[in-house]
Amino acid sequence: MKYPNHPIFTSNSFFIFMLIGCICTLIGYESVAQNEQKILVSAKSFIEQVKKNHPVAKQANLMVNMADQDVLSAKGGFDPAIQIDGSSKTFDTKNYYYYTNPELSIPLPVGNIRTGLESNGGDFLNSEVTAGKSSYFGIELPLARGLITDKRRAALQQAKLLRSQTQQERLLVLNNLLFDAYQSYWQWAGNYEMYRVYAKFVENANNRLRLVKIAYQNGDRSAMDTLEAFTQVQNYRIAQNEAEVKLNNAAFDVANYLWQDNDSAWQLTEKHIPESLGTFRFVKRDTDEALIYLSEQQNPIFKAYAFKIQALEVDRKLQSQNLLPYFTVKANLLYKDYSLFKSLDPVYIQNNYKWGFDFRMPLFLREERGKYQKAQLKLKDATLELSNKKQQTNNKIRSYFNESKLLEQQLVTIQVLQNNYASLLRNEELKLTQGESSLFMVNSREIKVIEAMNKKIELSVKYFKSKYAADWSAGILD
Repeated sequence: MKYPNHPIFTSNSFFIFMLIGCICTLIGYESVAQNEQKILVSAKSFIEQVKKNHPVAKQANLMVNMADQDVLSAKGGFDPAIQIDGSSKTFDTKNYYYYTNPELSIPLPVGNIRTGLESNGGDFLNSEVTAGKSSYFGIELPLARGLITDKRRAALQQAKLLRSQTQQERLLVLNNLLFDAYQSYWQWAGNYEMYRVYAKFVENANNRLRLVKIAYQNGDRSAMDTLEAFTQVQNYRIAQNEAEVKLNNAAFDVANYLWQDNDSAWQLTEKHIPESLGTFRFVKRDTDEALIYLSEQQNPIFKAYAFKIQALEVDRKLQSQNLLPYFTVKANLLYKDYSLFKSLDPVYIQNNYKWGFDFRMPLFLREERGKYQKAQLKLKDATLELSNKKQQTNNKIRSYFNESKLLEQQLVTIQVLQNNYASLLRNEELKLTQGESSLFMVNSREIKVIEAMNKKIELSVKYFKSKYAADWSAGILD
């Protein structure tokens, strides 16, 4: 195809046209084609979706619900209970005996209340049993083992502490889940930025190739220049394909955290895009010590350990009670018929009562001493573990905080470097228009600009990850 000898196809006009195209690439590579309708998936909406519908988040809520049921079950140790003891024997036309004895037992924080009715009779009734109808009201009270605490009180205390511990473990699970989700999201954002860079430079290289071909056909450029321009297009396309593979893999990774209300997975499409790396910023903190202090106050792993230690302390107190002898006093007021509390004057009480006591104590207490020492060792082990966990967490916070500070400095440096490379590219293009440079040099300068852009994107992703890692190690992501 022949082109007329129009001024636009002259050498100087050609290079000016190339220069305009390169400048547009440098200042406008971030723009997306306007004819494509994109759906923005912001970091905030993404995280809210993760917290709301992700199976791990729902499982964490179930942990708390199960702990609530454990508390309800432990409260059952204080439920009143009714029991009926009934029996009768008739043999050879003789009525040996009959018993009908309902009893209501009401557990107290210390001891129990027992009240009941009796209806006994028969020709061979045990002499210790009161014949006819009677009633009683009494109390059982431990005076040694079980006075300070006992199994049912300890079980309820431990169940409540376990519920509080589970609530903190739920926050810890969410903290870990959100950290992984944030890491995946910003990796997706970084890969998307890289893909856009290569897509724009592929477009620019194609335009340059087209203009070089026009210049070659008009005798302004050599055949080697067309080969140089075509090689650059091929290199950019290969880099764009690699960036597209990474982008797709990152999108699949992000999709692992996206679920719908009906517990079905939700897939990303090509229309879904992440936030730009330049649109989101963290709250600045003065020092790493401020973040460490915040962690000590709010970190769920510390609170979970604290509740665990409290539960072990309850168990230690229970085992210390088992070192005491079992000594329980029982006292009952007795009444004729079913007239409870018919008379409470001293004379009546002195003549209508039943009392007793139970005493039991192992001679060597080896089982009890072993359990108590084991409870103490568990408590000490948990305390040491908490101290170690705090030290590890504080060092993690310092490490990630220092890393983010260093990355901030590197981002400033790479931005200056990118600007310098862009200036060198513009100067090289200007020299090319004056016949003092070559297409090879322009391409080399352009490659340096792309490398600086990619390095900036890589550092930006690392920066976001390190900032989130600092918050994650402090336990405050949620």
